[in-house]
Amino acid sequence: MGRFYITTPIYYVNDEPHLGHAYTTIMADVFARYHRVAGDDVLFLTGTDEHGQKVAQAAKERGVHPQDHCDEMVERFRRLWATLNISYDDFIRTTESRHRRVVQQILQRLYEAGEIYPDDYEGWYCVPDERFWTEKDLLDGKCPECGREVTRISEKNYFFRMGKYREWLTDHIRDDSRFVLPPARRNEMLGFLRRPLNDLCISRPKARLAWGIPLPFDESYVCYVWFDALINYITAAGYLQDADAFGRWWPASCHLIGKDILTTHCIYWPTMLKAMGVETPDSVMAHGWWLVDDEKMSKSLGNAIRPLDLADKYGVDAFRYFLVREMVLGMDSSFGETGFVHRYNSELANDLGNLLNRTVVMAKRYLGGRVPAADTNHPDLAELKVQARRTLDGVTDALDKMNPAGILDAIWDLVRQANRFAEAQAPWNLARDPDGKDTLKATIYGLLETMRYLAVLLFPVLPEKAEEIWAQIGADGEVKTRTMRDLHSWGGLRAGADVNAGSPIFPRIEPVEKDLSEKADMADGKEDLVPFKEFQKLEFRVARVESADRVPGADRLLTLQVSLGDEQRQIVAGVAKQYQPESLVGRQIVVVANLEPATIRGVASEGMLLAASADGRVALLQPDADVPDGAEVG
Repeated sequence: MGRFYITTPIYYVNDEPHLGHAYTTIMADVFARYHRVAGDDVLFLTGTDEHGQKVAQAAKERGVHPQDHCDEMVERFRRLWATLNISYDDFIRTTESRHRRVVQQILQRLYEAGEIYPDDYEGWYCVPDERFWTEKDLLDGKCPECGREVTRISEKNYFFRMGKYREWLTDHIRDDSRFVLPPARRNEMLGFLRRPLNDLCISRPKARLAWGIPLPFDESYVCYVWFDALINYITAAGYLQDADAFGRWWPASCHLIGKDILTTHCIYWPTMLKAMGVETPDSVMAHGWWLVDDEKMSKSLGNAIRPLDLADKYGVDAFRYFLVREMVLGMDSSFGETGFVHRYNSELANDLGNLLNRTVVMAKRYLGGRVPAADTNHPDLAELKVQARRTLDGVTDALDKMNPAGILDAIWDLVRQANRFAEAQAPWNLARDPDGKDTLKATIYGLLETMRYLAVLLFPVLPEKAEEIWAQIGADGEVKTRTMRDLHSWGGLRAGADVNAGSPIFPRIEPVEKDLSEKADMADGKEDLVPFKEFQKLEFRVARVESADRVPGADRLLTLQVSLGDEQRQIVAGVAKQYQPESLVGRQIVVVANLEPATIRGVASEGMLLAASADGRVALLQPDADVPDGAEVG
């Protein structure tokens, strides 16, 4: 049995929980649950970040003490996580005494070691992000992170000697390919470290901000909110409090974060740990953003989706499933209710729900509503059993690669195989055949046993519906106590157990109406001609292929990691039959760079390469001379 320690970011209490928060936390929950199913010992941590200027200002505007404000606001997250079936093991708050003690001990130790020093600071400060910026950092005179106004500040502060670890951190990120995931984010951090790395201001004068953890060596200052917040990961693991627990859980297996806080977790945090003499986490996985109308979802833009609205409308498990299924971890994904409903109907209602419903109904109709005593080695079951084994292997492999969409791909291979099996066996015909009794029993047993596998394997994503499946097929005990060890042998259902047919677990829902503009385009009938002003919207750029890999299970598709000079992209291309992956590395190609992201065979694609085809031959379009990566084509 292994061990798995996963964390979410701690969420700022002044934020209203939105789809982005829900996605990160659900994904962490899914990983935690799958590792429990795999038999691992798991610690799953989440919590709230409760210090800083924005909290102090909000409390002042309400006329309450900051602690009272935090105590009230934190409940929004606790309630939401309870509703979304988040199985965290620890919920940490940065205002807790256990965290305050650890932060102050770390600050004192670093100060005594000379890692923290006082200095005068003059520069630009962004209040919303609570960060200092140099003149060269600003974009059009504004904060490079949020685009808002900055304030000129001159004051004495304390600084952490982060800059001295630049070379060490560069080597660490370069040498450990799993430390920063996915690879595009790793390349981004290596690019960041090519520039000088400044020391980090880790204090705020109490005269300007009193709400925070006081510096133990200078009570007139409080700790910078990010320095304080990052330490939560080792506080919860037992650092400086419980040596046995800390030895058991640290280093963390995965910090799961949004890509907007990559710098704090991959630059600030590892240098802090290095100065403390503590190991870095195994992985920092930065997931993408949910896009609404091609813009990042955010509270400030007014396009944030409230997760409870969708969970209330379609059910918590369906909401969880969509988030896991739709976004390839690490890539951005567009959220649309139409797509949500389509995936719900096609996969949950048709594929899974219908499979369960007809299995238990046939058991009731043809076998008296009991699990049959059948030959579990019947030859007709051979292909189904092979697929069940392949699915177990596929789930294990995708979990190791931190690929939740791949986990569901492997599971759905079994769902679809079971549906094909039901159609091929046609139990409704076997029931009328006097010589088909044994085959009928084996067939229905095979379908019920497949549902047992699916209940266990889907429990991390669909905890409520998995329990319903378990109850309907008459399985003993509780699905939440089962692990993959229970699936290593076929035939786990007890003969004679009652099968309890119930209502469909995923009743179909009516498709969402298309937008009027979309209907008008379809009705116009002029689909063959593209207006020039529409063509002008396409952005053609030169990209260099940095790596190429085959898409598992797809003989035509390659996944390409490409450089556009100032950014990295992932593109799925149907050229695997014409080009070996290694032959593409280093080549310059032409891509359409502003297409809406798409998911192809479970892999995210952020563009399209251009190629000519004739008589079955495919030839990539390439510049006839080397040009800068990212150069525009036009």
